[in-house]
Amino acid sequence: MKVSYRKIKEFLSVELSADDAAIVLTATGLEIEGVEIVDDVPGGLRGLVVGHITECHQHPNADRLRCCKVDIGSGDALDIVCGAPNAAKGLKVVVATVGTELCPMEGEPFKIKKGKIRGEVSLGMLCGAEEVGVGTPNGGIIQLDQKWSPGTLVSEVFEVGSDEILEIGLTPNRNDAMGHLGVARDLRAGLMHGTVCEFTQTGLDKIETLGGVSIDFSKGLTGGFKTSVEASDLAPRYTLVELEGVKIAPSPEHAQRFLRGIGCAPINNVVDATNYVLHELGQPLHAFDTETIQGELKVRLATKGEKITTLDSTERKLNSSDLVIADANEAMCIAGVFGSSKHGVSDSTTRILLES
Repeated sequence: MKVSYRKIKEFLSVELSADDAAIVLTATGLEIEGVEIVDDVPGGLRGLVVGHITECHQHPNADRLRCCKVDIGSGDALDIVCGAPNAAKGLKVVVATVGTELCPMEGEPFKIKKGKIRGEVSLGMLCGAEEVGVGTPNGGIIQLDQKWSPGTLVSEVFEVGSDEILEIGLTPNRNDAMGHLGVARDLRAGLMHGTVCEFTQTGLDKIETLGGVSIDFSKGLTGGFKTSVEASDLAPRYTLVELEGVKIAPSPEHAQRFLRGIGCAPINNVVDATNYVLHELGQPLHAFDTETIQGELKVRLATKGEKITTLDSTERKLNSSDLVIADANEAMCIAGVFGSSKHGVSDSTTRILLES
């Protein structure tokens, strides 16, 4: 299991390196198999600086190119040939100087080299979102706020840094540590105890339970779906709530960074929210598109030979010991494991049934 040390420190304010935290956690029984530094954005925007276009004129030998002079806060202004249609005098832009390695959204990393483009010297590159992996691609170069001074690191502009990811060899008996909150509690206990290992830190604040929204389920907020639990020995409690007026969109950047860091690809705001809660608190959630559900919902064991096509478009044959969530027609989810592609959230989803 991968854990973000940056997220751990949101729960617990400690002056402790990730490597030292790994020693404490291993001593408490959560074996740390490795610590890896992961950039928020591939390449970390290293080598990119804010530039100010002081001159911009048509390339003498190419209709779609412009020759720019760009102030990057030190030395002479750079001559840079740019093909972006929105390049213009006065803009604050993202500049990759000669020698900088760019990690584009698609394709392999590449280095900026000094060169000539249609006979004109170019000593860098004015970057679009596609080249640096931040912002929204629009076919042009990134236009920055005028408040940024030439030479400012672009990583500061976009508040991009790095995180330390702890790889935990989690054993089946430690489901209390399946989320970051549980790991933070173990770290606090190990530090406060004082005899677990060489590191001790007393007086740490108690980790408070996160706040939330109180929902009165007696008011029938499950959208009128009748629900029964047939396998109560395996699922003693099953909770649903229907949410209407849902608008599918990308998640906030901070949420996407957290998920990417622990190896979970961002999908959309609804799916990402369920994954965020799972990894933060250890509580599995799943969202169904309400419009795809037919009849009564059941928490039951799969029938012999029953099949389900999961969200990765793989058809899976179920065992009679598999717990599923099903409507009147078919299994919609392998409980706590994998949802079906038919009942998942899509770009057109406006109503969801959220299970816990």
